[in-house]
Amino acid sequence: MYTSLKEECYEANMQLPKLGLVLFTFGNVSAVDRERAVFAIKPSGVAYEELTPYDIVICDYDGNVVEGTMRPSSDTKTHALLYKTWDKIGGISHTHSTHAVAWAQAGMDIPIFGTTHADHTHQDIPCAPALTDEMIQGDYEHETGNQIFDVFTQKGLSYSEMEMVLLQNHGPFTWGKTAAKAVYNSAVLEEVARMAYLTLQINPNTPRIKDTLRLKHYERKHGKNAYYGQGC
Repeated sequence: MYTSLKEECYEANMQLPKLGLVLFTFGNVSAVDRERAVFAIKPSGVAYEELTPYDIVICDYDGNVVEGTMRPSSDTKTHALLYKTWDKIGGISHTHSTHAVAWAQAGMDIPIFGTTHADHTHQDIPCAPALTDEMIQGDYEHETGNQIFDVFTQKGLSYSEMEMVLLQNHGPFTWGKTAAKAVYNSAVLEEVARMAYLTLQINPNTPRIKDTLRLKHYERKHGKNAYYGQGC
């Protein structure tokens, strides 16, 4: 019943080690089926070299297991809340990639310095503040989702334009219209984080990209008159 969804999720998960975004079991990807109101996610603690499509777990939007013999990712409730609240996303990726985590551990937004960043999003990549003790000791993974919503509300961000976020002391979450796009965004986030880090090492006083160039690069790929690529 969920074979194609499991395969989509499996293929997306297998891209994480190939792209150098995870070590051991440091990450997970999920893929949603909106018609059935379920999503597929990597099982908890299973090494990528041992993972098979059969192992993928199917859950509902409350994080309950619908199909599967293994325990789903420990981040399942975060994925579930994002799917339940943001109905236009089709896949979610979570990694502990080095440079993205470094910015998250520093509790800092990633500033938009150049066109590589602007090609994908036209603002600083936000870092949500650390959870309170009550949130951590309560329903931690659910509250992680709420922390993402809070920072997007506070900064006036759209999840369809900003498809990535950092969580202080934790790491990055990304999403997209498909699981494959979510993984793509994880790779982009890691590279942009690395570039920003190196930029500040070379010149700690580097200014952000000028507005005209920032918006030009974003709009030519994502605006109503976009002309990047081959179109339909």
